[in-house]
Amino acid sequence: MPLPDYQALMLPLLRLLADQQVHRTRDTIEALAGSFQLTPEERRQLLPSGKQFTFDNRVGWARTHLKKAGLLDNSQRGFLRITPAGQEVLRQQPSAINTKYLEQFAGWREFSGLSNIAVTPALEVLTQTPNTPEEDLDAVYHQLWSALRSDLLQTIKSCSPAFFECLVVELLVAMGYGGSRLEAGQAIGRNNDEGIDGIIKEDRLGLDIIYIQAKRWELVVGRPEVQKFAGALQGQQARKGIFITTSTFSKEAADYVRKIESKIILIDGQTLAEYMIDNNVGVVVEATYELKRIDRDYFTED
Repeated sequence: MPLPDYQALMLPLLRLLADQQVHRTRDTIEALAGSFQLTPEERRQLLPSGKQFTFDNRVGWARTHLKKAGLLDNSQRGFLRITPAGQEVLRQQPSAINTKYLEQFAGWREFSGLSNIAVTPALEVLTQTPNTPEEDLDAVYHQLWSALRSDLLQTIKSCSPAFFECLVVELLVAMGYGGSRLEAGQAIGRNNDEGIDGIIKEDRLGLDIIYIQAKRWELVVGRPEVQKFAGALQGQQARKGIFITTSTFSKEAADYVRKIESKIILIDGQTLAEYMIDNNVGVVVEATYELKRIDRDYFTED
């Protein structure tokens, strides 16, 4: 079953606090996970950013909304307690608590920016979203990132073969290979022999050499092309190679490199674009947004 969204967690969370005792925040998260019978895999599900468990994030936002509505108190770090207003809500036995329900509380309206404006249909849709703000941010980021990857790959395919070779050099140097750009530039394109387009140092000291094949192709790269490259490595008594293409590799090609003694890394077009984005090659930072939180340790008094 899908994970409950943060609004579906509001009423169960408030009910957990119905005994009016102080509860550890971590204990309430685990209790809610048990009540929804989440599997270990569901509990380990991460936000797209990979920095927080999705369920924990959703419980956190359910807690924030209930606190802003005045229904629970967590002024003591790491602990929760229901408020008299929260007890009154439970006495009314609502079938659900969601953002629409919380509109009756002035504190929540102020928190949501609805205190001095009418709740238009557009705002109502916004406040009824099942996602937490982090999930919405991550989803938008992933959408923009995917569009950038696609546009970048199309741009690479429109470049000349000579520019593509320079791009490969720039990327490998940015990833820590090849020593200096000058050394890498002298190595690439020098051989053009037996299926090898260039060589590059594995590290700045040149302890090992990596052979490169770079193909700006539209067609799928099959096993014969990769096998030819592997044979060229053997002819050079080389152990490592990188095969880079703007297209894709066939399953047979991928299976082949897993079975041979030489270590050959296959980098298809999408992976190439991803590496370029990660290493800021051919892309620039358009905007930076910092997501901050309160530093609780700063406010701890000895």
